[in-house]
This record gives sequence, C-alpha cells and structure tokens, in this order.
Amino acid sequence: MKRSTDAILTTHTGSLPRPDDLVELLYVQESGEDADLNRLRQRVRSAVSESVRQQTEAGIDIVNDGEMSKVSYSTYVNARLTGFEGHVHVPRRARPDAAAFPRYTEWNAQQQQGASRIKRFASMGPVSYVGQAQLATDVENLKAALSNSPNTEAFMTAASPGVISLFQPNQYYPNDAAYIEALAEAMREEYEAIYQAGFILQLDCPDLTGLSRTSSVEQILADLPMRIEALNHAVANIPADRMRLHLCWGNYEGPHHLDVPLKVIIGEVFKARPMGLSFEGANPRHEHEWAIFEEVKLPPDKVLIPGVLDTTTNYVEHPELVAQRLVRYARLVGRENIIAGADCGFGTFAGTPMVHPEIVFAKLKSMVDGARIASRQLWG
Repeated sequence: MKRSTDAILTTHTGSLPRPDDLVELLYVQESGEDADLNRLRQRVRSAVSESVRQQTEAGIDIVNDGEMSKVSYSTYVNARLTGFEGHVHVPRRARPDAAAFPRYTEWNAQQQQGASRIKRFASMGPVSYVGQAQLATDVENLKAALSNSPNTEAFMTAASPGVISLFQPNQYYPNDAAYIEALAEAMREEYEAIYQAGFILQLDCPDLTGLSRTSSVEQILADLPMRIEALNHAVANIPADRMRLHLCWGNYEGPHHLDVPLKVIIGEVFKARPMGLSFEGANPRHEHEWAIFEEVKLPPDKVLIPGVLDTTTNYVEHPELVAQRLVRYARLVGRENIIAGADCGFGTFAGTPMVHPEIVFAKLKSMVDGARIASRQLWG
C-alpha cells in the first residue's frame, strides 16, 4: 500500500455511479429474467474503463473498478456462494434510528424504492465459493482499464464475512458465529485472488458498527471480537499492507442518532489485520470524531483513510474545507499516516444514487485539490 510520504494521497471507498444502461442490464439479471449476458459483460467492461478514466482525470491516486459489475456491495455474493439457492427472501425492516420519525420513514422508503429490487436471500445450506469466473472477469476488466497507467495503484472491494451475514442471515448453521466462520473460510478464496492479482484488497465491514439497525451498543461490543477473529482468519495469508478495511454506519441520509461512537469500537477494530482503516469523517454525525485521536494512539502499523467527502449530499465540499479536515488528522497521527477518502460509496446500490453522477466527480476533484492544499501546509 502506498503511503503519503511526499504528499497526501487520495482515494475513495469503492462504488461509483453506474451508467443508466448498465443499471438496467444489472437489474434484468437481478430479476431472474433472461439476460443478454454477452451484452452485460461488454457493458461492464466498458463502464470499468470509463470509470477508471474519470477517476484518473479527477486526479485520484488509488483507483478501482467502481464496482460496475455489482448490483450492490454485499448481495453480489448471492451468485458467488452456495447456500442461497433456496431463494428464501429476507424481509426488510425499518431502521431503529428512523422509528422516532415515522413520516420521515415513509418518505425515505419512497426515495429508496430502487434498492428494494435487490434480492436478499437467507442462507439455507452450506456455503462454499463458486464465484471464480465472475471474480476473474472483474480482475481482467480492471487490469485492462489500467493498461495505459501501469503505475497507478488500484484496489478492489469485497464483502466481509460479517456484512454478508448481516444482509443474508443464517437459517442453516447452529448459530451466527458458526455461519460467519463458514463465510470467512468460503470468502478466503476471493480475498486471496484479489491480492494475488496485484490489487489492494478492501474489506467492506459496516457490520462492525451494527449499522444503526438491530444491535445495542452492548451487543455490538460483544460481537466485535468474534467478527474480527473471523475476518483475520480469512485474510491470514495476505500481508497487512496489502489490505484496507472500510468501516461505516450506513450510507444513507438519515438521523443516525443511534450510531455507536467511533471511540467505543476503535480499539477492537484496530485488532483487524488490514493496515488501512477507511471510515466516515465528513458527515454531520461523525465529523467531530477526528478529535478522538487526541487520546487514541494510532498503532504504528496502521494508516487512516478518513472520509473528507460526504457521500449523501450534493454539496461540493470546498477544497479549503477538505484541507482543514486532512490537516486535523495529520497533526494528530502524522502526515504519512493519512490518505484522503470518502465517507462511503457513491453507488452503494445500483440505480439509487444520492449524489448526481456529475457532482460525484466534482467532489472527487475537490478532494484532490484539497489534498494538494493540505500537502503544501504539511510539507511546506
């Protein structure tokens, strides 16, 4: 993993806006209808190329494929793991943080109708990995998109065992711990293949926060060691400096007043093997948490990737604000231990963007400009 040795590097969290025609193709496949798979493969490949070009033109240092082949960051594993063939749908429950605002809940449900098209299945049998072909295509597409810039560092995202268990719950294993352990063993193949392809592996781990959904703070803390142990088992063969972990509280514009504070979980999260830690640091609920690093010591083998862009608003952050956010962190943990990032993805679920695609890349360009301002202040 590259470090900010001469200037603050920039990246993002993973998902980026997918072209409208690709979204339609993905949902045809998601619906179970007969899909033109050759057309879908070709469109994904061209969309990856377009996305990488847009990222590099914006000045992003560490790029990815924008998750173009995935209808969502977690449920894509339905096609890569056994155990979900029974197609037992998982009902969606209202978020606890929205319960205090019933009229908001109804309004928000109408806004997010597109996401309800994404299928979530319960695990009804033993899980094993069968996604080799899909993953190989993803790797090939990203390598092709980078062919003209071989020195550009790239990452590829993958769902963590814990987040899979959150969205595709267990109805087969004796308990959730056994299920997460089985998922860790199954997903190990995907994780190792991403590393072996030469990419940074990003593990998406929003389950570590409880996502403001069904867990109390006490339950989150009780479950954390088990979830991190399973994660560490799954990536035991990958060097820590070839991995980063994304932590978030749910990528939606909502109350978030029940979010577990970062300072409550950060000590346990630091026990996860990945060197990089990506987390929300720009939205109104979590921006203040930069200050915890006045007391929390950053382990010497970790790098922070704080969000300096809010991924739920169409405001384009001013570069000076981005610079202020970065400098605050850098002065507490060291400039070489900071990489600029975004709070979460800009296309968590295909076809339900909260930020307009044109504005997404304006925000990324502003982050790059802000990182340059911060670098001048920090390096002189």
